[in-house]
Amino acid sequence: MAEVQDQLEIKFRLTDGSDIGPKSFPAATSVATLKESILTQWPKEKENGPRTIKDVKLISAGKILENNRTVGECRSPLCDIPGGVTTMHVVVQPPSLEKGKE
Repeated sequence: MAEVQDQLEIKFRLTDGSDIGPKSFPAATSVATLKESILTQWPKEKENGPRTIKDVKLISAGKILENNRTVGECRSPLCDIPGGVTTMHVVVQPPSLEKGKE
């Protein structure tokens, strides 16, 4: 039963209000791995999707999550509700246009 407690149900809310998931992840999963999962599950019909994990920002409980942290480290106290699903907001950064600016 300890395995179940170390799993988190997470869904990813996109800026248009649609969701990816929910899907179960171990608490030891890195934020970078979550972002890779988002890249592979990104709806094909949506324009301006992320190309790399650097294009994706994940926000949970009002905080931008760092790639090197684990889901367990970023866990909000609200995630401890049995059977609850954590919603993380996904923000895609547009490609930088700095090169041509003066």
